[in-house]
Amino acid sequence: MQRAEWVRGGVLAMALTLAGCSFAPKLELPEIPVADAYKEPAPWTQAAPADRLPRDSWWLLYGDEELNRLQTQLVQNSPDLQAALARYQQAKAYSDQLRSGLFPSLNVRADGARVRQSETRPPTGQAAPRYYNSYATSVEAAYEVDLWGRVRNDVTAGKLEASAAAADLESARLSLQAQLADYYIALYGLDREAALLADTVTAYDRAVSLTKERHDAGIVSGLDVARAQTQLDTARSQVSQNQAQRATLEHAIAVLVGESPSQFSLEPRSVPLRLPQIPGDVPTNLLQRRPDIASAQRRTAAANASVGVARAAYFPSITLNGAYGFESNRSSEWLTAPNAAWSVGPSILLQLLDFGGRRARVEQAKAVLDEAGATYRGVVLGAFQEVEDNLALLYHYGNAAQSERSAVTSAQQSLDFAMNRYREGAVSYLEVVQSQTTALTTQREALDLETRQLRASVALIRALGGGWEG
Repeated sequence: MQRAEWVRGGVLAMALTLAGCSFAPKLELPEIPVADAYKEPAPWTQAAPADRLPRDSWWLLYGDEELNRLQTQLVQNSPDLQAALARYQQAKAYSDQLRSGLFPSLNVRADGARVRQSETRPPTGQAAPRYYNSYATSVEAAYEVDLWGRVRNDVTAGKLEASAAAADLESARLSLQAQLADYYIALYGLDREAALLADTVTAYDRAVSLTKERHDAGIVSGLDVARAQTQLDTARSQVSQNQAQRATLEHAIAVLVGESPSQFSLEPRSVPLRLPQIPGDVPTNLLQRRPDIASAQRRTAAANASVGVARAAYFPSITLNGAYGFESNRSSEWLTAPNAAWSVGPSILLQLLDFGGRRARVEQAKAVLDEAGATYRGVVLGAFQEVEDNLALLYHYGNAAQSERSAVTSAQQSLDFAMNRYREGAVSYLEVVQSQTTALTTQREALDLETRQLRASVALIRALGGGWEG
């Protein structure tokens, strides 16, 4: 009896000594070559993700009530966002399942049976009955002593995966919000272009009337009328092309916000959108707000914990078992003290030979860790590229738009001169056509550059994780 107590005490002491043991390697994130400042500019600090910083309604910067309404509808109805939420809920539920392994399991068992003994069974005594009843009930408890950290590393990996899934949800939300803003701005650009084309068609129609009047008066040939009509028909064709592009964009917005394209429409907008003022030195530590970086880092940490799970398979698993209940061959006296039965004690399981199975699982876990680390590195470098790209686009599009506005003024002056000279009979209508083409091209390019600036600002906000103000 004393020896049994020593054994139990030794097992308990060993459990307490090794309770903090873990075979997960020290987490080391891959080295990432980064500059001290953006090329187009700001510093980066590699650290734990700060994606929990509050993300305000960044689209309010554009000052458009319709865009605000659509963003609210997106969060409420987007099927893509609902799917991302369901994926997070799956990961959270799985993490909760793993967490239950930290605690003992408790089961209640009850059974009853009519038994017939085999006639050729080895004798258990001359008085043993051939037919008898069997009734049993018990409460059974089991607890795995986590000496090697297998359960704890499993739980840690599950928590990190759930946290990564939460970051994925935020990433999906940010991506969909940015996509909606981008589509809306592109639609706004088409509306402005449609207004320009409508004015152009009106002007070209007047030009056709002018050439016909001059032709009827015998002043010009039919060639001028044909050239003017060509310009008018080309402009009308561009109007139809614009309408086709607008329709497909409107349909895409409808699907994003969870509505049927057949029942969704947006009125054309002519009021200019505000271009947000981008600070000259965007603080790069806000890159840590990007949820995709947070997700990649947490998955790297989860893969690191899974290596510890795989390594623990080389060591024995120890489970403490206990049961208390009643057994009887008569139901009337089933739950009475003489029928009480109990058992308590540890069980140890150690796999001696698996022909390389455990080693392969460890190597697999290490390869998953390497993959996760490389993915994390790629996400961070991609984030730098996105910020640099959109800073460059905003800067160069701004310069280009300024030059294009000057070109629009010059082209309009050229068109006015050409039209006046044509009325005076000093030039052919070919010069007017060339001036019209140049004027329309520069006007459309100026509008397009303004739209591209707005779209680049959306892409920059997304690249910064939802804004640049802490």
